Amino acid sequence: MRVFSARRLRALRKAILGVVGLTGFLVVWQLIPTLGLLNPLYLPYVTDVLARLFEQLVDLAFWRRLGSTMTSWAIGLTVATVAAVVLGTIVGLVPFLRRATHTVVEFLRPIPSVALIPLAVLMFGIQRQAALVIIVYASFWQVFVQVIYGVADVDAVARDTARSFGLTRREQLSHLVLPTTLPYLMTGLRLAAAVALILAITAEMVIGNPGLGRMIELSRSAGDAAGLYALVVVTGLLGLVVNIVFRFIERRVLSWHQSVRGEEPL
Repeated sequence: MRVFSARRLRALRKAILGVVGLTGFLVVWQLIPTLGLLNPLYLPYVTDVLARLFEQLVDLAFWRRLGSTMTSWAIGLTVATVAAVVLGTIVGLVPFLRRATHTVVEFLRPIPSVALIPLAVLMFGIQRQAALVIIVYASFWQVFVQVIYGVADVDAVARDTARSFGLTRREQLSHLVLPTTLPYLMTGLRLAAAVALILAITAEMVIGNPGLGRMIELSRSAGDAAGLYALVVVTGLLGLVVNIVFRFIERRVLSWHQSVRGEEPL
């Protein structure tokens, strides 16, 4: 009971501090154009932005474009995760493959995904597939590298013990490799989810696919500062929700792991 009360108190304190911080941020935002520090044409009043945000929330077209963005995000993240888990496990289990692919991975991973936009447009035109190319590319490396590290981190003594007890390769994967790799995988998946959302919106802005990114670009070209900031707020809220959801999943999946159990109050 005491542990439960301490946990609730801790959560309440974090919520209060979050509300105070958000309120302070909004007040400062409102004061900047009010005091003439910045022209409202470039930084509109927060009240105008919030009013435009509520207008968007009751607009069916907004929700269709939001759905388009999240569809691209979900498809890209799923494809990248499946490919990264399969390839990362294979490469991680074979030391020769780890050494042979190390240079190639270190060369390909830093390439900015936006640099592939011309190639993606050349291949698929202004279609969702073009956006998926850069979403999958950016997200893939986040998971792939983590899976390789996780598989390589399997304790050698534990592996030898499993072999001496006659565990099959499938049993070793499920009882030894998976528990060791899972914390790495969840970290990579959480990072990939955020990266995929960023690239989904970026692709829509640059390529012109329907979605939030396209709406942001149209607001910019029309000089609609309040609408632009309202959409930026939406993207920020999306990123926050994605992070909260994946942290929740991570805590549930890794409830047995020391990294999560160590966060619980004594």
